[in-house]
Amino acid sequence: MSQSPGRRQFLQLAAVGGAVYASGLRGWQAMAATAHANGRAPEDFYFVQLSDTHWGFKGAPNPDARGTLPKAIAAVNALSPAPDFVIFTGDLTHISDDPAERRKRLAEFRDLAAGLNVPVVRTMPGEHDASLDNGTAYIELFGRTHYSFDHKGVHFIAIDNVSDPSARVGEAQLAWLAADVRSVPGHTPIVVFTHRPLFDLYPQWDWATRDGQQVIDLLMPHPNVTVFYGHIHQEHHHMTGHIAHHSARSLMFPLPAPGSQPKSTPLPWDASQPYRGLGWRSVTEHGKQDAATWALAEQPIPAGRPSTPETT
Repeated sequence: MSQSPGRRQFLQLAAVGGAVYASGLRGWQAMAATAHANGRAPEDFYFVQLSDTHWGFKGAPNPDARGTLPKAIAAVNALSPAPDFVIFTGDLTHISDDPAERRKRLAEFRDLAAGLNVPVVRTMPGEHDASLDNGTAYIELFGRTHYSFDHKGVHFIAIDNVSDPSARVGEAQLAWLAADVRSVPGHTPIVVFTHRPLFDLYPQWDWATRDGQQVIDLLMPHPNVTVFYGHIHQEHHHMTGHIAHHSARSLMFPLPAPGSQPKSTPLPWDASQPYRGLGWRSVTEHGKQDAATWALAEQPIPAGRPSTPETT
């Protein structure tokens, strides 16, 4: 396992949704063994996932609403070496019925995210960004809502399960996904990013994707698939067969455990424990080359003085 970035540097992170080592992904070790047998060494790398920034939110659940995202950006910029890329897994902004305000918030988020000193910044929408206009404003500012890319031996797929207000991926995107995964060799690790969970976590709170099982069915023939998502504003881990699903905490406010109260309203801010329930995750791999194992470490945001940055 590569020692960069170091554990100490990871522990200095504040307000980061997740840091992921490629060598910890399912199938990475098997692929590494094959590569070594063929005289090649796979490149280890890591990326950072942030989720549910809800830029534009105002309210008691987070009196530092304009400070948590800049804190996260500063924390990522302090990493050495920098992650290969950063991805925001939806709800970049807080919902607004006003199309002009929606675009304003998206533009402000875009300008803030441009301050990340990393090679690549990727985004995908959440329902707060896209459900009221089928993603029109998001597409104007950020481009496609679903896409795939390859990076150092891993195939990444971003799936849009929010632009349709009925919480569906839809037939057109399912057909695109089927064609995309058919082109991926069986030994290649696949990482999927979504906003909503693909499985029925708690449909009563909109914590599900209506046709998510069809997505899972398309991914199931591949032995090495991991899904990272947001939306539920808390840590959660779930298996559908051999596919692992891991949610990220929010950078704005935590939400209650599924079904633990009548509504999924934000948990109240606790002045004695500021930033409680917000945080970031590091994911590292421990074990031999033929036995990949996960080591997930959840870290809270350290208390700090609220800030109110200016935006353009």
